Amino acid sequence: MVSRSLATLVLSLATFFGLTLPAHAVTLEQKLSALSEFTQPTAASAANWVAAWQNQGAWADYAFDWSTDLCSSSPDQPLGFDFRMSCRRHDFGYRNYKAVDRFPANKPRIDDAFYFDMRQVCAAYSGLSKATCDGLAWVYYQAVRQFGDLNVSQAQIERVRRDVERAYRNAA
Repeated sequence: MVSRSLATLVLSLATFFGLTLPAHAVTLEQKLSALSEFTQPTAASAANWVAAWQNQGAWADYAFDWSTDLCSSSPDQPLGFDFRMSCRRHDFGYRNYKAVDRFPANKPRIDDAFYFDMRQVCAAYSGLSKATCDGLAWVYYQAVRQFGDLNVSQAQIERVRRDVERAYRNAA
């Protein structure tokens, strides 16, 4: 009874003085569940991730890595098609699954979600613009599938960049 009263008093004083008590630890299972929810190749998963990304503070207990280099050395908005959010979510999946040593088993799904996100961007277009966007999305997807788990050299990045440019010229 005394410990419950003491806990209530401490909580009341902390609230009164605007203090934040230490966060409760999130279990690995909880973190993996949230990661899975945020990295599915579905519209619901993408929407949930965007909402979390816009309110990162609400996820502080999870200690997620929200950092991004967007599309790495590839253009973030190739030919004006905005793949930035797709790249952010992809980076989130890679960084956070690597941090919990679960990357290899989840990489294919993260890459599939990346492709799904880019195809959602392309769905806003029609005709040749849509075909071009879809082609770029496919090339970006193939690049992450093949090179996403490697330490890639600058020469390899340049080769993929040239392949993207060649694919665009052939599509036009």
